[in-house]
Parts: sequence; structure tokens; C-alpha cells
Amino acid sequence: MPKPLVSFIVTTYNLPVTLLDECLNSILSLSLSEEEREIILIDDGSERSPIDFLSKRDDLIYIRQANQGLSVARNNGLQWAKGEYIQFVDGDDYLVTAPYEHCLDFVRYAQPDMVLFHMTASNDPDTAFSTPQPVSGCEYLIENNMRAAACGYIFRKEVLRELKFTPGIYHEDEEFTPQLLLRSTRVFDTNAQAYYYRQRSGSITHNIDRKVIDKRLKDILRVIDHLKAIAIQSSTQSKAALERRVAQLTMDYLYHIIVLTKSRRQLDATIEELKKQGLYPLPDRQYTRKYILFRKLIDSHWGRQILMSGLKVKR
Repeated sequence: MPKPLVSFIVTTYNLPVTLLDECLNSILSLSLSEEEREIILIDDGSERSPIDFLSKRDDLIYIRQANQGLSVARNNGLQWAKGEYIQFVDGDDYLVTAPYEHCLDFVRYAQPDMVLFHMTASNDPDTAFSTPQPVSGCEYLIENNMRAAACGYIFRKEVLRELKFTPGIYHEDEEFTPQLLLRSTRVFDTNAQAYYYRQRSGSITHNIDRKVIDKRLKDILRVIDHLKAIAIQSSTQSKAALERRVAQLTMDYLYHIIVLTKSRRQLDATIEELKKQGLYPLPDRQYTRKYILFRKLIDSHWGRQILMSGLKVKR
């Protein structure tokens, strides 16, 4: 059998069949022929298998695993995938036809390692598409704020090499995507709003359980430490790229400490711990206006007071 052009790895866990059908139909509606596409549905131990209730089942590979989380599901999908390129899709989201076809044109004709696109919550996304020039993943990381979501790009499978998602952690995309970019030499950053992202109240980002919040914060710090360790061993350019990402993630970590813990005492304690790890103060870099302002505020007593009150949390 010829190698498919794109393997779509769709993950699901206890999702309504109507949403899963919409997701799969958005893939089947693309201009890819049956030989050019491969759809792999990874069921992460749903209480009831959806396979018998899907409107179309003949065009997909269905794999059911014990509930082990998104990282393991994606890693299993990668083991099965035979396509030259990989696209991750969460089963409650879907691909937007016209913008995604624009991205497929790069895959077909430009030999990319990665094609980046945007997520949208609109049913009528902008269709004025850009035609970017390729840059290396390292150049992209140095010059841009990275969009971490693994569903936000198509990538060449051979670029992965040994890279996998870390099982059992939240924010696994924050660890995976920058490493994938550093392995990529031809990256196209499009403005296509090609992925419909559905906000769900039951998602991790909306969970206010104390244990979940503590794990989210712990896992963000774990990812920061890992990327920092990789940066130390990297070449000059790759080091600069990862240092920018580490600084931005550290800023996000401090922001989440404020918003999720609502505690000035914990914020101050966190800053002291970050100092010991060489992560604070934040580097004096002109990354973005938001970064510059946050760095200045978090660096002083009164600035922290402004951040606490500005974000409307209890001190």
C-alpha cells in the first residue's frame, strides 16, 4: 500500500458521538483521497465504545486503550501512523475546510517540516490567507511567541525522531512543541484559522479543584525545568530560542500562581524558589510589550500589589 500523505490522530474519551461524528466528517470532507489520508481514532478507555454509533466507520482505524491520558493516546497513535505527515485532532473539535485546505497546499507543494495555523471559536473564520516564506523552527522560536497546542500544526513524522509526549502530566504540549520546532528546518507560519476549538466547562483549564490546580502548577514548573536543561546543552542559536520560551513560560507560571492560588504569600514564596533555580528575575529582553510590562511589575513589591489587585484576586 502507498504511504498516506497525512495521518490524522483523533483522540476521544467519553465524548458525545455527535461531536465525534462532526470531527471525523470534517476530515473526510477534505480534498484528500482515500489513499492520501489515514484516520486513527484512539479511544482512551471511554466508558462506552463509540465505534458502533459512528455514522462512518469504514474509513478509520479504531484503537481502544485503557484510560491512560492524552499523552499515551497520542503516542500510541504515532506508533500506528504510516503517513508522511501527522495531524492531531481532539475528538470534540474539527478542521475548518477552506483554511485547512490552504495548509494542505503547503504540505503538497512546499516540502515543509511544519505548517502552523490558528485555532478559532468562530463558525465563519477569515479566509484571506497569507503565503509565508519558510523559516527554521529555531528562527521562529527566537522571533515569535510560540502557540504550543499540538493540534495547531501539521508536521512531518520523520522530524520526530525519538520525541514523544510525557505521560501523566498537564501542559504536555508546552514541552513537546518547542522541541519539535527545534528539529524542523522548513516551517511555514500561516494565518489560516484552520482548527475549530470547542471550549468545554469540564476541561483542565476550567477545573478549580485544589489538587488539579496544584498538579497544573507543578507540571508547568517541570516543563520549564526540562526546557531549561535542554537549553544549557544546546548550540548558541537553539539556546537563545529556548531561553525565550523558558522566560515566557516562567511569566505564565507566575501569572497562574496569582490567578489560581489568589495568595500574595504564595507568590512571594514562589519567587524565592525561582531565584534559587536561576529563573528569577525574568530576563531583561524586549520579547513583547506584555512581557516587558509584566517583568517590570513582578520585580518590585508595589508592582506585585498592582498585579494582584489588577487581576482582581485576594491578597
